[in-house]
Amino acid sequence: MSRVNHRIVKERLNEKRSKISDSQFFSSRILAGYYEDIAAAQSRRYQYNRRVRVDLYWDPHDGEIAFTDNAVIHINTGNKMITNVRGRENRYQLINGIFGHEFGHVLYTDFLSMQTYLNYMERYHWYPCPPVFLKTKDMLNENDLWDYVKADKSNMNAVKFIAHNLLNILEDGYIENRVINNFPGMMGSGLVKFRDIHFDSIPTVTQLIEDENSGKRHIFESIMQMLLSYAKFGEIKYGDEELSNERIQVVFGLLNEIDRCILEENMKVRLETVNLILIRCWEYIKDFCENIKESLSDAGMFQSEEELEEAISGVLGSLAGNTKQAKGNSAPVKSGGKENSKNTTAGSRSKTKQESESEKEEKEGTETASNQSDEESQSKSESSADAGGGSTSNEKGEISSGEDGRIPLVKTDQVYDYGESRFEKNDNYIPDEYINAGRDIENLLESMAEKQACEELENERLKELNEVAKNISYGNVHQGINVRVNRISSVPGYLVDQYNAISKPLLQISKMLQRSIIKQLKDQRRGGKQTGLLFGRKLDVHALHRNDGKVFYKNNLPNQVPELAVGLLLDESGSMHSSNRATYARAAAIILHDFCESLEIPVMVYGHSTGYEDQVELFSYAEFEGIDNNDKYRLMDIGARGCNRDGAALRFVAEKLSKRPEAVKILILVSDGQPNGRGYFGTAAEEDLRGIKQEYQRKGIVFVAAAIGDDKQNIERIYGDSFLDITDLNQLPTKLTAVVKRYIRV
Repeated sequence: MSRVNHRIVKERLNEKRSKISDSQFFSSRILAGYYEDIAAAQSRRYQYNRRVRVDLYWDPHDGEIAFTDNAVIHINTGNKMITNVRGRENRYQLINGIFGHEFGHVLYTDFLSMQTYLNYMERYHWYPCPPVFLKTKDMLNENDLWDYVKADKSNMNAVKFIAHNLLNILEDGYIENRVINNFPGMMGSGLVKFRDIHFDSIPTVTQLIEDENSGKRHIFESIMQMLLSYAKFGEIKYGDEELSNERIQVVFGLLNEIDRCILEENMKVRLETVNLILIRCWEYIKDFCENIKESLSDAGMFQSEEELEEAISGVLGSLAGNTKQAKGNSAPVKSGGKENSKNTTAGSRSKTKQESESEKEEKEGTETASNQSDEESQSKSESSADAGGGSTSNEKGEISSGEDGRIPLVKTDQVYDYGESRFEKNDNYIPDEYINAGRDIENLLESMAEKQACEELENERLKELNEVAKNISYGNVHQGINVRVNRISSVPGYLVDQYNAISKPLLQISKMLQRSIIKQLKDQRRGGKQTGLLFGRKLDVHALHRNDGKVFYKNNLPNQVPELAVGLLLDESGSMHSSNRATYARAAAIILHDFCESLEIPVMVYGHSTGYEDQVELFSYAEFEGIDNNDKYRLMDIGARGCNRDGAALRFVAEKLSKRPEAVKILILVSDGQPNGRGYFGTAAEEDLRGIKQEYQRKGIVFVAAAIGDDKQNIERIYGDSFLDITDLNQLPTKLTAVVKRYIRV
């Protein structure tokens, strides 16, 4: 195939770009990789070294929108919540927010404490500590809760699941708060949009009660919905309900604790709040669980604990604004640098008229507040101060970094009078919009279109390679044998990961080998001054101090370095498994490929083995003309496979190399033994290989056979003076590269 015309690639690219659908765009590996790169970049401040994986999929029938197991973030970009939003840019920003939410769990959620909490509950203990009760009713609820979970294993599982769901609600409020403050760009802005859609979907208290009356909802579901609304968004949609409503009063009694735990970095504070909610809402929770069990029994479905948990999950999972519980087994990252601790939901947490009225009613109707001891009040004040509510200490605070470098004192006799001061509330404040969404989409579309265009061109090239293979005359010894060329059209991500994992030391070897020759190449190409000569017509005045007489110099004329093309053919027979020969061969290919590419030497890399019915399988890893610049990753597919019918593979590669216009053509063969195919072995096969070598030597090809196995003498017998003994496999890359260097110096 001739060198790729960039104009054709561009035309293909534009054609593909216009045909990329939303399902293709939002489930592409390119977009997933983009999010992975963002996560890696944003988490550096936390010294979070593990790379976060992102899995994007499109399934309109799947009710799940996103979840994470702390290793992979899964996002269903085909969920109706996303597809119902008009415009690709708006959908993209929404997915940014969803990604930001799940990334927040990865960074900030203490999965270990979460698991510890559930383990403690199974042993009938509170974690991290028993709740502090101020009401007699709370103590009675606690006793009844433990009696209930001890009575039946299914009861324990149900309460555990509800507790986990409550914690997930509080945790969502906490991590979203941190993400919006700490990542105000694409993640924070997208998360705000995601929250807006969630909040719009939340029903009012009036609507919740209507659902209760119609049998669609239990009162505990309504309380959960209100808790979720306040924990995540700082607001409760009252509807037409009075503030004295039973549900509203239950939630109002928990607002202070929720406000505190949303700001606390320590998850133990949220776990304490979960404990308090379980106690305060126990009557509703117990009735809710019994109703679920009764419904399952009536339907003849309550056969196992899993069915009860599944039923509760289905009910609570349907709450508007709720997300799937995150799972993992790691602690949160440590805060990196200065983080903004402002509560993003606090803008909506300012006291409204309704809240003020409710506080008044609560004060009038609550007896316990006036019965608190001074000691309890003092303790509570101290905990409030710890939570960021202020300080009662008379100690001087530390000077912040922002106060450094104060200006010198200036004598003045008056200050400027600005007139009457004004104070006003800005209800129209909105966070900064992320303005680069359109540009992001354009860049991503460009990358996706390029990927599709390259993949199409690679498929066309593969067809062309197989057509070439079909038209080559392999000789009578290979008559009736099929030859097939294999090439990866689109490089999968795992090969990229594998290459990045192992390539660094190999590329360092390549760079070292390059440095040893690059100066010589430059001198040859542009000429220069050769000093330190014993004889000459030009005296080097800077060398007159020398005692050896080498005080002359001459000017070298520019010399054209011979043009060079390199072909590498690797034996991929099953015996290459032995002693990690395939691994060494792969390493040699990576080094040689990088060496040649860096020095602008055309290089191709092929592997060969046999498949079904002795079909010759050729594997194209690197071609002379690149399309997608991913050949280096294709090299990771090199491995041990079947048998080896060397003659057919050698003729194919030699024929391709012979068509190159370069003055010097080097064909390097790496093998661990003799040919071994059906009807192709022994002296007859050796004679075939010698004949191929002689034929293509006459066409200007330099043969080098590198023997890395136990049959070195056999390979030497076949290829004669072209034989290269690689006894030490560690020397394989260096020796192969040295071959190329030798011909560069010609």
